[in-house]
Order: sequence, then C-alpha cells, then structure tokens
Amino acid sequence: MNFILNLLWLFFGGLSTALLWMLAGVLMFLTIIGIPWARATFNIGVMTLWPFGSRGISRESVSGSDLGTGPLGFLGNIIWFVLAGWWLFLYHLGCALVLAVTIIGIPFAVQYVKLAMISLAPVGKTIVWK
Repeated sequence: MNFILNLLWLFFGGLSTALLWMLAGVLMFLTIIGIPWARATFNIGVMTLWPFGSRGISRESVSGSDLGTGPLGFLGNIIWFVLAGWWLFLYHLGCALVLAVTIIGIPFAVQYVKLAMISLAPVGKTIVWK
C-alpha cells in the first residue's frame, strides 16, 4: 500500500517538491558555510521523495553521537529554525490543511504534517524506513 501511495504522491507534486529540496541542498553545499544545513536539507528531500513508510529519527539512536547530535546540532537547529524552519513548517502545515479538507487527501495531509515536524529541527536527524 505504501508503494501505491508513494507513486500517487510523486505524481501529484511530491517529485517536484523533492527536487526543489535537493536543489536547495546543493546550493547550501556550494556556499561552504551552509554545509551543515545541506545535509539536513537532503534528509528532508529524501523524505519528501518517498514519505509513506519513512520517518525521521535522531541519528544518535541509529549510529551514536556525532557532531550534529550534540550541542552544535542544537545550535544548528536554532539557526535553521530562525532562517528557514518556521516558514517551511507553515508551508507544509498549510498544504496539510488544504489536503485534509477532502477524505482522499487525508493520507497526504498526514505526510505533510510529518514533513512539517522534521522541517522545524532537521539537523541531527536521519530517515528510516519501516
């Protein structure tokens, strides 16, 4: 079922949204100073590409402590939230509200809420599949 929902997601806008997230990650990577946020952007891009059956969890619970899961990751998330996180959260939440109006759109709205939550503080997160 996840496969079918992911195909529908890609067809109805998920692919273009994921490609925009990937482009943003490349642009952040090219600025050098944006490299820590580029990794977070790529994680959101992957989750946007195939959201059904995936979830974002702390990298610390998967691979142990690293630079992005400690105090620097917390600082990175604060900077992310101030510069991009809050308006990305509002965008994804707005899309979820629009989709939740119809019964058919409710599963997609749930995925947008999931994307909204990870876009608040993505530094130190990784994507896992069920």
